[in-house]
Amino acid sequence: MEEKSPTMDSKFRRVLVAATRAEQIMRGARPKIEAGKRKPTRVALEEVDNSMVEWGYGPPPPKPEETEASAAEEPQPAEVH
Repeated sequence: MEEKSPTMDSKFRRVLVAATRAEQIMRGARPKIEAGKRKPTRVALEEVDNSMVEWGYGPPPPKPEETEASAAEEPQPAEVH
């Protein structure tokens, strides 16, 4: 098996991205490489390994909103007994 591409942070992510791309190919998307008679999963893995597939972590999580009461309060020191 070939090494994962340097842009992937784990083998698991490589497999997930390739699986998603293989589904796209099976549903009719054109391969970005010469597919020949190879299976969609092998084509998708080669595309991922050659950094031909765009992927990301998705949108960043929303930031918590500060309320006026919590922003105005100063943190109290912990009591020591």
